[in-house]
Amino acid sequence: MADSIESEFPPHQPDAPASGVGARLRTAREAQGLSLKDIAARTRITARHVEALETGDYDSLPGRPYALGFARSYAKAVGLDEAAIAEAVRAELSARTPAPETRVIHQFEAGDPAKTPSRLVSWLAGLLVVSVLGLGLVFWRSYYWPSADLPALVGPEEPKPAAPAAAAKPAPAAPAARPNGPVVFTAQEDRIWVKFYDGTGKQLVQKLMAKGETYTLPDGVSDPKLWTGRPDALAITIGGQAVPRLADKQGIMKDVDVSAPALWARADRQTAAPADGAGAAASSTPNAAPSPAHHQARRRVAAAVPAASGEGAAATAPATTPEPAPSPAN
Repeated sequence: MADSIESEFPPHQPDAPASGVGARLRTAREAQGLSLKDIAARTRITARHVEALETGDYDSLPGRPYALGFARSYAKAVGLDEAAIAEAVRAELSARTPAPETRVIHQFEAGDPAKTPSRLVSWLAGLLVVSVLGLGLVFWRSYYWPSADLPALVGPEEPKPAAPAAAAKPAPAAPAARPNGPVVFTAQEDRIWVKFYDGTGKQLVQKLMAKGETYTLPDGVSDPKLWTGRPDALAITIGGQAVPRLADKQGIMKDVDVSAPALWARADRQTAAPADGAGAAASSTPNAAPSPAHHQARRRVAAAVPAASGEGAAATAPATTPEPAPSPAN
């Protein structure tokens, strides 16, 4: 048994310090009749590290924190003051090894290749910047510049027709009951740009409608309006009943009221306009002038009266009105 212990734990070196933390730990261990193996089992520290603490061989320990931790565990195992032992070990370590050098933070220097970012990092950073700029440009172009792909919207706005002069018109008949259902817009052609918003300017939708695509005004929206360059390509229904389109040809229309009452009022105006025009044309036609056939008939009647002479003839002959000479136009 003694031979195995001596083979595992070599005898104490002759140059070991006779005093210090290691001597205090060894004296306390021997006073309690404990071996190095007993201390290793109690503290779970390898026997060679326990022996290094007793001999003061701090260089064989993993590092300064391990030396302090092992010393505390050893002191606790033999009943010594842990804080005092740790402070003594710290003092011996400071006396044996100089203080660590102050860390110096080197500033970036553009001319120093060792401090310049690698080419891969530079490429990745540039790619990230280009991607962010591209996404921002796409968002800005689609939201703030919607008419970029619509050449038809660059023309000037058509002047509004002048209001006709006030004239006496018969009172229109009361309109029949009309549906008050949802207002639906249907694109009759492809890529029809529209923007719907309410009276406060809050956007409801802005998009390019495909052919056959529909959009229904939300319920409860206040004073809905439309902005488009193709009002002639939008079919409109109210509660399933078709109403006239906003225009018969393409052109910019902005801030157009598209609520159900406004669309019905527009339909009434468009229906009444042709009837008013026809009545005005009929009333403006002048009375026809007498035709040449009318003058010839009057001449034949005058020639049929028998000619008479003298005063008797003048007395018996009916009085006739001399025929006016026909105008050169007749």
